[in-house]
Amino acid sequence: MNVTTPDSVLAPQNADSNTSAENNFSAARVRHNDPRQQQAGKQQRQGGQQKRDRRDVHGWVILDKPVGMTSTHAVAVLKRLFNAKRAGHAGTLDPLASGGLPIALGEATKTVPFVMDGRKRYRFTVCWGEERDTDDTEGKATQTSPNRPTEAAIRALLPQFTGTILQIPPQYSAIKIQGERAYDMARDGEVVPLQPRPVEIHELTLVEQQGNERSVFEAECGKGTYVRALARDMGRLLECYGHICALRRTICGPFTEDDMIPLADLEALCDRAASGEGSLADALLPVETALDDIPALAVTRADAARLHRGQAVLLRGRDAPISNGTVYVTVGGRLLALAEIGNGELIPKRVFNLTGLTASPVHKEGV
Repeated sequence: MNVTTPDSVLAPQNADSNTSAENNFSAARVRHNDPRQQQAGKQQRQGGQQKRDRRDVHGWVILDKPVGMTSTHAVAVLKRLFNAKRAGHAGTLDPLASGGLPIALGEATKTVPFVMDGRKRYRFTVCWGEERDTDDTEGKATQTSPNRPTEAAIRALLPQFTGTILQIPPQYSAIKIQGERAYDMARDGEVVPLQPRPVEIHELTLVEQQGNERSVFEAECGKGTYVRALARDMGRLLECYGHICALRRTICGPFTEDDMIPLADLEALCDRAASGEGSLADALLPVETALDDIPALAVTRADAARLHRGQAVLLRGRDAPISNGTVYVTVGGRLLALAEIGNGELIPKRVFNLTGLTASPVHKEGV
């Protein structure tokens, strides 16, 4: 499971606020190596107060990520706002891109693969006449052309990029080559040996022509597709070159634009919650929202107790499901586990412990 938990990139402590106190530590204290004094010094370096204990928060926040923010930084910001123990994201968005970045908190991190494997939808703009090493506006020009494509030529090309296609990822991508990220190798001036791989493009449409310099597209695609590579490859086939100059994700798995919350709105909600005028639970979607595409199975409390202990449950009787595969299990309307049905048994794979802050009842009713 690809879950990012960037503890090291949390918002920095205000180290300057107690500089004088830190400088007043005597040499004798350092020499004595007293653990209590070392702990006091650590607290002073963190602003004179003990770090708040992180809490259990479980659910999804669908951040409307602003342009310029990395996905890792976004996770760190939300982890700090919620003071959450665990957090991760489902599907990286480039700093250039805006839109839906699903962030899993707590036990929701166990459902990240179901979101990452889902379809994604993007609206993006291609600037023609120039190819860049990053395949977007942040890179350096590597190829230029005075040619510009006609609308008819673009529309005629689109079927070649629909269905299962082979795509070479961008040189600046997070793919690992012998343990090293491709973008790190590219930044060091290396030519990254990336191989073509199959990706699924369910739909690619031309939405708007902005003169002959830019074209706006919408694409719905599967896991692992690089929209930047689409722009690069279309530009090459049209013999005019191209790169992404705007990109927004509108759908990610089960989450749509209706689920997104801008960072400013989330920060305002946190401020209201701190003053007792609201709850951070209002920003959370239930953990099971990520499991919309798999069936649910309700069990008795006795069977729930066995599953919670990691024990299989024998399925029998006329109400027993006849299909095999993955299900999510509930007891009393509450999410309990992810499990596999096979050979007449229900076998738990991931058990959830939802003690702590969860989605508000309004959100739960909408699931």
